[in-house]
Amino acid sequence: MNTYWILFIGVALASWLVSALMEQRFKKFSKVYLPLTGRDVAEKMLRDNGIYDVKVVSTPGHLTDHYDPRTKTVNLSQSVYSSNSVAAAAVAAHECGHALQHAHEYAPLQMRTALVPVVSFASRWMTWILLGGLILFNTFPNLLLVGIILYATTTLFSFITLPVEINASTRAVQWLEQAGITTYETTPMAATALRSAAYTYVVAALASLGTLIYYISIFMGGRRN
Repeated sequence: MNTYWILFIGVALASWLVSALMEQRFKKFSKVYLPLTGRDVAEKMLRDNGIYDVKVVSTPGHLTDHYDPRTKTVNLSQSVYSSNSVAAAAVAAHECGHALQHAHEYAPLQMRTALVPVVSFASRWMTWILLGGLILFNTFPNLLLVGIILYATTTLFSFITLPVEINASTRAVQWLEQAGITTYETTPMAATALRSAAYTYVVAALASLGTLIYYISIFMGGRRN
């Protein structure tokens, strides 16, 4: 138990530090300006890669940027959509990287998309099932096992997300440089901003794995007793 709490506190601290670092770097690179807005960058990247059936739209909120394969839309938050900063260009190109993955049938993206309904179901019920499994472990231990299986699907989803996000960032940085949107000075800034965002996914995946191992240890320990 003590080991778990040390791990939990460590992961929580790492998550806070990574998030703070990401915010700091995005704020810094939001003050370095380019000729094109986030919308311009996204539309150009799509056109340059022969994708004409994906729309670029503005969406409310902060850090709400995403690509929706169902509607084929690159959704950019308002601060990215209309901003002409390095940070905005990096985010816009990253989301277009997902559109390229979709168009080219990138295997990890297909796997993640296939898992979405499963993870949605698991996320809705696993907290209650895990709680019930812990409370009723002595009388109904298999309930905890069901909760562990559901939680394992979310952990798998977290790890499949890693190559999807890293690949999208790689595509983004390469295109930004090749297209002349960023220079030898600003390309590293875009890469650093996206790398900082990727770290949040790494920490989330490790946190999910640690929690999964914790529940498994409870289940296995209870069975031995």
